[in-house]
Amino acid sequence: MSEKLKIGITVGDINGIGLEVIIKSLMDNRILEYFTPIVYGNTKVASFHRKAIGVQDFSFNVINSPEQANPKRANMINCWQEDVKISLGEQNEVGGKYAFLSLNKAVDDLQNGKIDALVTAPINKNNIQQEGFQFPGHTEYLQAKSNASDVLMFMVTDELRIGVVSGHIPVKDISSAISKEAILEKLILMNDSLKKDFWIQKPKIAVLGLNPHAGDNGLIGTEDEDVVKPAILEATEAGIFCFGPYPADGFFASDTYTKFDGVLAMYHDQGLIPFKHIASRKGVNYTAGLPFVRTSPDHGTGYDIAGKNLASHESFLEAIFYAVHIVRRRREQAELAANPLAFRRLSKDRD
Repeated sequence: MSEKLKIGITVGDINGIGLEVIIKSLMDNRILEYFTPIVYGNTKVASFHRKAIGVQDFSFNVINSPEQANPKRANMINCWQEDVKISLGEQNEVGGKYAFLSLNKAVDDLQNGKIDALVTAPINKNNIQQEGFQFPGHTEYLQAKSNASDVLMFMVTDELRIGVVSGHIPVKDISSAISKEAILEKLILMNDSLKKDFWIQKPKIAVLGLNPHAGDNGLIGTEDEDVVKPAILEATEAGIFCFGPYPADGFFASDTYTKFDGVLAMYHDQGLIPFKHIASRKGVNYTAGLPFVRTSPDHGTGYDIAGKNLASHESFLEAIFYAVHIVRRRREQAELAANPLAFRRLSKDRD
């Protein structure tokens, strides 16, 4: 077996459910066969959460850098030394301050090649705002840190993969953010990710309309005729196998989404509401277009259930394994590209 990947994990808001789902995900030692976890946080804070949910037989191996990680343990790097007042379920500056310290350190190690992928626990988009983080969320922060020209918020599960053209923006600004160029760029990112990260040779992508009933031929808004359709046509001419625009309500109600490898929604709620219903606690948020691999669970900080041992860790565990699989797929593709004979043999085997 090849060397295990080192997966960096941020703790998110320390007053939320982040550490609870992290601990629950790492408690089963069998998962250590697949990757080496490195959590960026603080052992005292982790111990507080562990006791709050009644977990006895679990502890982190404390290290100073990823190079010291024990492949047979869940490892933790202390990103701060001072004592911290934890207020479970409360949105305050403390939660945001330490969420950013965890994230910033993990991203530094990721960009320096010390860890192989990043899995982020939920942050609160309000209290994390500070010097160094003035972004709507993780996605925009990581795009800026990596100097990526564009990224795609790609929500993935076994049943559905859905991306959005416009992300964390007010509803009143959605229409002006939907342009032919923006749609085309997201289609390119989705098509490339489906090929590179999910090994789908010729992805079939559905594009949702912006307006109700996809505009009803211009009766309910003109954007679908004037913007969405031309983007689909240009993408098709560029070799992307895409179709639409589809009215969003009927598209999901009729299970049409099951016929496609990916779906491009026009805005956040149009895509994420059906996704979270269909994914049923197992959805993963993947940021396509970055030079590195980042995933996260599809839920938030869960203040209302923090410390009550009620949080499901299914989505977080899925996020970890998606990160592992995507990194391995990318590396295998790179190896195949460097060895064309091996690629031809693999293609024959698959045929």
